[in-house]
Amino acid sequence: MAHTIIQKIINNKVVSVIAILAIAGAGYLYFKGDTMSSVDSAVVLRGTLTQEVSVTGTVTPVKSANLAFERGGKVKGIYADVGQRVASGAILAETDNGELYGGLLDAQGNLAAEEAKLAELKRGTRLEQIQVSKTKVATAQATLEAERQAIKDTIADAYTKSDDAIRNRADQLFTNPRGTAPQFNFNIADSQLKINIEQERYLAENTLTEWQKTLIALNGLENPSASVAPAKKNLAEIKTLIDNIAFAVNSLTPSGTLTQTTIDGYKTNISTARTNVNTAITNLSTGDQALRSAEQALTLAQNNLALDEAGSTPEQLAAQEARVAQALAKVKTAQAQFEKTVLRSPIAGIITKKDAKVGEIVGANQTILSVITDQNLEVEVNIPETDISKVTIGDTALITLDAYGDEIEFEAKVVSIDPAATVIEGVPTYKTTLYFIAGDPRIKSGMTANIDILTERRENVLFVPTRAITTEDGKKVARVENADKTIKEVFVETGLRSSDGRTEIVSGLNEGDRVITSSVVPLK
Repeated sequence: MAHTIIQKIINNKVVSVIAILAIAGAGYLYFKGDTMSSVDSAVVLRGTLTQEVSVTGTVTPVKSANLAFERGGKVKGIYADVGQRVASGAILAETDNGELYGGLLDAQGNLAAEEAKLAELKRGTRLEQIQVSKTKVATAQATLEAERQAIKDTIADAYTKSDDAIRNRADQLFTNPRGTAPQFNFNIADSQLKINIEQERYLAENTLTEWQKTLIALNGLENPSASVAPAKKNLAEIKTLIDNIAFAVNSLTPSGTLTQTTIDGYKTNISTARTNVNTAITNLSTGDQALRSAEQALTLAQNNLALDEAGSTPEQLAAQEARVAQALAKVKTAQAQFEKTVLRSPIAGIITKKDAKVGEIVGANQTILSVITDQNLEVEVNIPETDISKVTIGDTALITLDAYGDEIEFEAKVVSIDPAATVIEGVPTYKTTLYFIAGDPRIKSGMTANIDILTERRENVLFVPTRAITTEDGKKVARVENADKTIKEVFVETGLRSSDGRTEIVSGLNEGDRVITSSVVPLK
């Protein structure tokens, strides 16, 4: 018996030794052969990559949403009643917002105008616009010519009125009015006034004589602008003389040689003279302003024509693009302020509560409506912080329930993500809610849900297995197998990493290249 046991032990040891030798030999052959065999590799392919976040959650009953305005105000309208079914995004209530709406429309109109200007600058000036600008120049030129002729006529009329005021109406009060020593025929209490009148009459004669000479040359001038200032100076001199004469005449009293009727006649003549001179002053000022405006209008029209013919500069385009951006920012600001007065349903569902009436003043964040989804159930899941950045509201998802296995899938959509983190076992997570797109009686509260959220999809892109990419000194590297079996390293730029272990290649590789996927490359 003992012999048999010993024999078995010996046999077992022999078998073990043989096994060890066999394994060692196989290993030798394996590693020796590796130096001659090819390494693991993959071909760079083109296709569609999808990125998914896979999590597990629980089917829960639907919850209500309490709705309130972001800013208080007087309720303008409530457009839903309890029990009414509403669509997602439907307007349920408004506060008075006419002024804000007007501001929004104004901002939108300004944006449209600025965008139109930018489009026009980019398109360049049309031939039709250049022709319009040329027409404006011609019109402005014609207007300027008319104003130049008008100012000539106004200056001539001013001379005529001045000549009539002095030589016809005022000179009857003088002796030798056109001589070198004109005498005012009446004694007045203010002797200095009389001296001034006589001196001014002497000067006025010279003024009228020289003025008349300039009128002959005035008609031949192309631009009479320079003649306006001298004419204004002459009128001011004549006005001073007439005003002084009027003051003297108004001080006259009847005497043995001077009747009241005569005095009244003098007053009437001098008053008419003053009126005519003042009218001439007003007409000349008005004509001067019209002439300046016509000159400015012509200059503006000529400048605009030059700009139209030159086209837009890069600086003009950049400036207009900045105006468009500024106008867009104002639209967004106005839109944000307006939206604070509008209460929209965040979900498709049924109104369960209404706590406000039209005309009532409500405060900010005061709940006035409640709504629950018309979906029977939802799924709540806590997504780790490493994945939450990939998920956005509106992402679609496929859900399988443990109760029905992997073969039955239910479509869902992400509808909300809590902004605050919930720490679970030391890991920050974010509560995310998904709604089933279609109701199904098989879905029941409390069921475990396996969720694959489609976070991104890219079509017609190059990709390789993720294990084919390594990182060296912060750069992505792939090892490419050449036709002669040699291997070279190339730097690559990567994009999306799919959920099935593939990585998008943005640059560095071409479709059909063969890349090494082994972690260790055997020596050649």
